[in-house]
Amino acid sequence: MSIRAPRIEFAVGAFLLLALASLLVLALASTNGKWGFGSNHYELKARFSTIGALRPNAPVKIGGVTIGQVADIQLDPVKFDSIVTLAIDKRYTGLPGDTAAGILTSGLLGESFIGLTPGGDPEPLKPGDEIYLTQPAVDLIQLVGKYMFSGGGKPGAENDAPADESAGEAAIDAVPADPTAPVQE
Repeated sequence: MSIRAPRIEFAVGAFLLLALASLLVLALASTNGKWGFGSNHYELKARFSTIGALRPNAPVKIGGVTIGQVADIQLDPVKFDSIVTLAIDKRYTGLPGDTAAGILTSGLLGESFIGLTPGGDPEPLKPGDEIYLTQPAVDLIQLVGKYMFSGGGKPGAENDAPADESAGEAAIDAVPADPTAPVQE
């Protein structure tokens, strides 16, 4: 046996250990550090008529600070509303019972997220409770379409033109060219 054989075996073993360590890091990154042992969040539900581009794992924020994420989105088969389940970090227990939830967008065309606005109710929301004060997503494309096709930006433009063209010409004829000249009728 030559002296090179142990070096090759050592190199192959080191390469395999490096590959396994890389897979472990990839697995940890894909689970966002959550191994499924215990739960560090509690769930709240919110009902929306329109959710727009909201997706599972979208952030839940209060004042721009992420406090959780969207865990699930289901359709209510009776009312045909979207029921959004929010996974809120347990550090943020005690949200007031009159907390409002709205679907907002980061920037003009950014990602959608749930924005919570705490109220002043002394009774806190409990795990599994529903947030009743909700604001649906605003569809920017729909708003632009309504603005474009409704004559947006020109309120009362149809009232600016005279109804009868001859009346407009008569009003122009009545104005004298020389302000000192007498008006002829």
